[in-house]
Amino acid sequence: MNPPRPRGSASLGAAVLLVGLTVLPAGAPTPPAQDAWQWGLPEGVPPPRIPVDNPMSPARVELGRHLFYDRRLSGNGRLSCAGCHEQSMAFADVLPRAVGSTAEVHPRGSMSLTNVAYLPVLTWANPTLRRLEQQALVPMFGEDPVELGLAGRGAELLARLRAVTRYQELFASAFPGASEPLTIDNVTRALAVFQRSLVSFDAPYDRYRNGDVEAMSPSALRGEALFNGDRFRCARCHVPPFFTSTTDHEGREVPDIRFFNNGLYNIGGDGRYPPSNAGIATHTRRASDRGLFRAPTLRNLSVTRPYMHDGSVDTLEDVLDHYAAGGRTIDSGPYRGVGREHPNKSDLVSGFEATLEERANLIEFLRALTDSTFLNDPSLSDPWLRSPGRE
Repeated sequence: MNPPRPRGSASLGAAVLLVGLTVLPAGAPTPPAQDAWQWGLPEGVPPPRIPVDNPMSPARVELGRHLFYDRRLSGNGRLSCAGCHEQSMAFADVLPRAVGSTAEVHPRGSMSLTNVAYLPVLTWANPTLRRLEQQALVPMFGEDPVELGLAGRGAELLARLRAVTRYQELFASAFPGASEPLTIDNVTRALAVFQRSLVSFDAPYDRYRNGDVEAMSPSALRGEALFNGDRFRCARCHVPPFFTSTTDHEGREVPDIRFFNNGLYNIGGDGRYPPSNAGIATHTRRASDRGLFRAPTLRNLSVTRPYMHDGSVDTLEDVLDHYAAGGRTIDSGPYRGVGREHPNKSDLVSGFEATLEERANLIEFLRALTDSTFLNDPSLSDPWLRSPGRE
C-alpha cells in the first residue's frame, strides 16, 4: 500500500498503468528463447520488470549499443542518442537544455539513463509515456522539438542500416527467426534493451551496504543519516536504493509513480511556469498539476550537473540553497516570482536550517552515489571507436 500522497504531488493509479502495457493476443507465438541475461545486481536489489515481447539478450544489447552510438540515426548524420546521453555523465548531458541535430534548443535537459529499466514512466513530465520502445520513437521522429530529425525518413534510415554489413549480422543475431529482422520496430526494441542494461549499483554507497565498511567516509555516513531523517526529508522523494520515488520491478504489486512541484517557479505569483515547461499539466490540463515533474534519480548526481528539469540550478550547493529556502525566489526578469509560495508546491519542500558542516555532510553523501565502474564500463561505451563500419 502506498503512503498518503503529500500536497503538491501526484500519483497515478493502477488503472492508468494499463495504458501502453503490452499484452500478447490469444494464440500469438511466444517470443523466441534467447541467451539468458545476467543482471549482476547486488544482494537486495530486485531485477527490473521486462516486457514479455522484448526479452533481454546479449545479442539485442549489443545491437542496441551500436544503434545508440550511431549518427546514422539522425536525419543529417550529425547526432546519435549518445550525443545527448554521454556515458561519462551517467548518460545525461552537460548542457542545461538539450540541443537537437538541427541545433534546436529544447525546453528541458536530457535526463540520466541510470537505471532507466526501473522506471514505469519516462521523461520529466509525461505520464503517458510508458515504455522505452515507445519513447525511442519520440527523439527519432518527433518534430516538436526536433531531436534526431528522422520525421518522414524511416525508409531512408533502414536503407542506411542495411548498407552496413555489421548491421546485417547484428540484426539477424538479435532477432533470430524473423523473416525481416531489420525494421523500425526492431530498431526501437534493440535501443530499449540496451538502455535497460544501464544498471548502476556499484557506488561507494552500494559497497558499504554490502559489507565494505571503508567504502563511505564518516562524513558521508553522517550525510546519509541527514538525508534519511525527518528534518531534511530528502528520502521521501528520492527513496533508496533507486533514489527516486517512481519505480517498478519484479515483486512489486503495482508500479509507484509520483510527480512533485518543488517550488522552482511561480511566475507573477499566479502559479505559471515557463513556456513548454508546465509539468504534467501539459497532459492533464489541470491547474493543480502545474509544475509537477518526476523526481529524477540521485544516483551519479555528481556528474549530471546542471540540475532541475531545465538545468537552471548549477551546483549541488545551489540545490541545497533551493531546498533550504523551501523554493526559489527570482527577483527580476520574465520569470520573477516566489517559488515557495506556489499553490501546488509539495509540502515536503518546506525549507530547513543547516549548519555548514551538515551541508558538507549531505553533499559528501550525494557524491557517494557516484558509480565510477558504470561511468567507465567499456561494455557500455561506443563500439564504433574500436570496430570498422562508421561511414
